[in-house]
Amino acid sequence: MSHQSRRASLEVAGLVHPRPEAVTAPVFVGGNPFFFAVDKVQVKYEMLRAHVVDGVNVTTTAATHGYSRPSFYLVEAAFADRGMAGLLDDRPGRRGPLKMSEEIVGFLAQASGDASGAELAREVQARFGVLLHPRTVEKARRR
Repeated sequence: MSHQSRRASLEVAGLVHPRPEAVTAPVFVGGNPFFFAVDKVQVKYEMLRAHVVDGVNVTTTAATHGYSRPSFYLVEAAFADRGMAGLLDDRPGRRGPLKMSEEIVGFLAQASGDASGAELAREVQARFGVLLHPRTVEKARRR
């Protein structure tokens, strides 16, 4: 696989290192085509390996892999928690609705199919004290 096609695959997957030019670790500048500074997951893995296996201090290993010390610790914790999957970036943004408790979802599931989203939003506010937009209610009922 050429570096061009590999980069294209990484771009599609959203796995391109944000600053590949900042990666100056010896394995990435040594000319071995296996090591590709554009591959964010590989760079993170090699950063952790350099610290744990080779004993390179955190400040140096983070800097030579294009990351800050705080970022190193986040990568280290994610790897410790989830293994290789932890090297993938989390999806940005919220993780689902903030106000929709299981109790509210259950209430909406049992509600009459004839009630509108606005009517149910008013009922939810009266019963649970939670203000929901009628569209949020309608989306929750479709799930």
